[in-house]
Amino acid sequence: MSFIFRAFANGTDGVFVGGCRLNECNYVTHGNYHALNVVLLCKRIMEHIGLNPERLRVEFMSSGEGMLFARVVNDFSKKVKELGPLGSKGETTREELRSKIQDVTRLIPYIKLLKKEKLESRLESEEQYEGLFTPEEIDELFREVPSYYIDPDKCQACMICGRRCPVEAIDGGKNRIHVIDQEECIKCGTCLEVCPSKFSAVKKISGEPVPPPIPEKKRTLVRTAKKAKG
Repeated sequence: MSFIFRAFANGTDGVFVGGCRLNECNYVTHGNYHALNVVLLCKRIMEHIGLNPERLRVEFMSSGEGMLFARVVNDFSKKVKELGPLGSKGETTREELRSKIQDVTRLIPYIKLLKKEKLESRLESEEQYEGLFTPEEIDELFREVPSYYIDPDKCQACMICGRRCPVEAIDGGKNRIHVIDQEECIKCGTCLEVCPSKFSAVKKISGEPVPPPIPEKKRTLVRTAKKAKG
């Protein structure tokens, strides 16, 4: 998914995904089914952000079908030329698209986690393609994106979440209350999963703004020694 949106972010006018025929993959993973589902999801997301989904195409064929490959690619190239450059014919402007694509790209880990079950499904016919992901489903997906926040009153600066964050979006250190950079956060929820239950410092927030980060001068964690029992 990230490869597809990276191509559009870099100004590519069309993306073609080719794979071996469904149910004929030499590997037990049958990754071509997953690729199909990813493309179907990307098309819905493209509609959501104002990018014509016809700019993305997936086809399946064997390695011996050179004539079919040439015909399909020529047909797709013709379609992309008809659509024109990104931002043409009713699409969101090129500048707005770049910004929206960047937002989508940042959320890809969250999207893949949320839609994991559907992305792993095996569609048996083209009639099933249209209903796998719906416009209403995608609207809800982006409307209810969660945020994660570290409660400064509960954070014990154990550094576990900071070490496990896949994009290093958590600023912290020894005896330093941790803060999540909301611009860098990819909404994967790793921090919530790894925060020790005895602290429960990480909160998942939906439908409301994230509290502002604690001021830098108040981030030093002051530990008080426990009195020995006599």
